[in-house]
Amino acid sequence: EFVSRDAALKQLQESTGLADVTAGLAQNPLPDAYIVHPKTREPAALEALRDALQGYPNVEHAQLDSAWLRKLEAMLDFGRLAVALLAAMLSFALVAITFNTIRLQILTRRQEIEVAKLIGATDTFIRRPFLYFGMLQGLLGGISAWLLVSGILFVLNASLGDLARLYASNFALQSLTPADSLALLVFSAYLGWLGAWFSVSQHLWQIEPR
Repeated sequence: EFVSRDAALKQLQESTGLADVTAGLAQNPLPDAYIVHPKTREPAALEALRDALQGYPNVEHAQLDSAWLRKLEAMLDFGRLAVALLAAMLSFALVAITFNTIRLQILTRRQEIEVAKLIGATDTFIRRPFLYFGMLQGLLGGISAWLLVSGILFVLNASLGDLARLYASNFALQSLTPADSLALLVFSAYLGWLGAWFSVSQHLWQIEPR
């Protein structure tokens, strides 16, 4: 991306509010520049690219803030790990909550289950509504998580927009794609089903007609 010296000066004036200061300059001190948008974020690869560009004819200076880049990469790695741990904890919590909810339902409907077994109902038949309820509970949990994440991203992007404009950037956190949203809901429903299955498998066999 080519940025002329005049465009760079105008951008500097708009982003920093130094229009009065730059207006007093005898000439534009900024050079013409090319902004390169590499596909990789690996610090070593970017440093090699900088060195290669520096060797081109008519290139006076190639700039890369590698120290800042390494800090950013470290923060991103930490963020990924934190998100993964949080997702694992929330998944375990969803399974545990569903497990206990189904356990309470089984205990509450103990007499109904005993009567159903007396008239010949199989464990599979009795288990089915509990599994459906667990799946529904997991799905509702997934919808709640989706709404929470979307709300947090909306609030953060509003603040990040002001910060990005100071650096003449349009950086924003990416919202969940339709595929990601669907995967979240399906996985949440599966976790609810899994918690219900564990609960029913553990408690249903203990109930036998007298």
